[in-house]
Amino acid sequence: MSYFRPNIEKMQGYVPGIQPRAPGVIKLNTNETPYPPSERVLKAVRDALDPTLRLYPDPMSTPVREAAATVFGVTPEMILVGNGSDDLLTIAVRSFVGEGELAVVPNPSYGLYTTLLEIQNARITYVEYPDDFSMPAGIAQPRAKLTFLSTPNNPTGTSLDPDDVADAAEAISGVLVVDEAYADFADTNCLELPGRLDNVIVLRTLSKSYSLAGARVGLAIADEELIAGMTKVKDSYNLDRLGMAAGAAALLDGEHMRANVERIRADRDWLSARMAELGFEVIPSQANFVMVRCTAVPAGTIYEELVQRNILVRYWDKPRLSDCLRITIGTRDELNALVAAVEAILRGE
Repeated sequence: MSYFRPNIEKMQGYVPGIQPRAPGVIKLNTNETPYPPSERVLKAVRDALDPTLRLYPDPMSTPVREAAATVFGVTPEMILVGNGSDDLLTIAVRSFVGEGELAVVPNPSYGLYTTLLEIQNARITYVEYPDDFSMPAGIAQPRAKLTFLSTPNNPTGTSLDPDDVADAAEAISGVLVVDEAYADFADTNCLELPGRLDNVIVLRTLSKSYSLAGARVGLAIADEELIAGMTKVKDSYNLDRLGMAAGAAALLDGEHMRANVERIRADRDWLSARMAELGFEVIPSQANFVMVRCTAVPAGTIYEELVQRNILVRYWDKPRLSDCLRITIGTRDELNALVAAVEAILRGE
């Protein structure tokens, strides 16, 4: 006999990328930034290590909220802070989708959307991206309570035109979540939409471009009424004092973030060109990773061979992705090691 709800018993659950414990592994599988946070961020965390750790943190993460409002040009009341953007995805699903109600998920995209909706026992409609990964036809479902779009999309790295996203939002009767975890690496973004459309939530994370994957700081930007309603659903203290200190300092040190982003964008272009030279089909990326389609050797084989060489990339054995690998942009030394290993694998060595 199972004690679990039937939908929990039968679901798979989200599987994060491997987090290796052994030293010497080149980790290009979970889209962290290869460069550390700024000294300003590290000082803020050190300064927060004081006797006030015995006290609960600010329940609304006000320092982060105010810093984000300054950076994004909105009011603090339009921002909700989360324990990473995954926390905010959870809050959105719990806020807007009841059991048996409809949610729309594009495919392929971030697997956590499905997991969270399955926990809620929602009814999910998947809408396939076209081959060029532009806006999927049929994304606007009349009775959908919640619709997800990821731009740049994970795992493809492709971006949607903000005008197309706005058109989709206007055609949707429920709420549209625009997941912009990788937007700082892209040429465009949808940050202006929450100011004019009351059903759009734009999500940002400090895990990627701000080098704070270990601190878990995410942001939702939306109409004030949406934020007020979602606040009822969040955990009482969903960001700790150290995460709050790191997040506020990182947001106010945009120069450090932008310098790292430019390095990553340049190395993204370099890796894309090198993989194309090796015969891979490279999906044009606007994120801090590149997805390649394998032709000469199966993707699963290359993945396993790379693991044997202590190099981790991401592989999914599922439709539309089983011939692909997603490669995080690491340092140039890490990418050189990856390319050399792939060349050896292609030669059968």
